[in-house]
This record gives sequence, structure tokens and C-alpha cells, in this order.
Amino acid sequence: MSVVYIATLKNTRLDAVTTALGATAELEIGDTGFAQVLATIPLANPVAPGAAAGVLTFTMPQSDTNADNTGTAAEARITDGAASNIVTGLTVGLAAADVILDSLSITAGQTVTINSATITHG
Repeated sequence: MSVVYIATLKNTRLDAVTTALGATAELEIGDTGFAQVLATIPLANPVAPGAAAGVLTFTMPQSDTNADNTGTAAEARITDGAASNIVTGLTVGLAAADVILDSLSITAGQTVTINSATITHG
């Protein structure tokens, strides 16, 4: 048997993520194992409106107009203004992932756009 939270508690917990991220959060896109950061994307302030139905939907689209490195996007994390990891282990894809990108193939210097990003409470 697993633990189940009511929707209002899920939303409260997700809204705490928005608070923890603060005004200068960034989403980093990395290759496998985060061997290198491919793109660093500043997020909106606040990063998302209030959570609903256990889902935090980020304000999008957001872009990095000058990708850091070349590689294949495999995972993402979100840092606060002090570069502390606040959310890690986000999946990246073209569909059915936490972070939906316009392309998984990233070349240093290119623009990388997040089409959508969500965190779903378990």
C-alpha cells in the first residue's frame, strides 16, 4: 500500500517548490548523468502560478539564446538564485516528459526553448 495525499495537500507542497525557487530560478538541461550542462534557462518570476490537481505547470515558453555545450538532452534540474539544486531528476523529451523541448539535439550557441514543463506530485 502506498501513501496517498489529498489534492489540496499536493498543491500546497508544490506551491512550496515555487517559493523555494524564488525570483531567479534557472532550469538546467544536461546530458546523461549531467556530465555537462547543455543549456541554462532563466525561469519566470514566479516560476509558476499556483498548483492545481497536484500539478505545478511552469510559465512557458522560456529560452536560452546561447546554449552552453553540444550534446543530447537527457535530464533537467532546477536551481535557485544561489545555484543550489532545488528539483532534480526531471525527465526531458519531445513529449510525455517533465520538460518538453523543441529538440533534444543541442549545439553550443543555439537557442534552446522549453515548450512546457510540469512537476506532478506522486
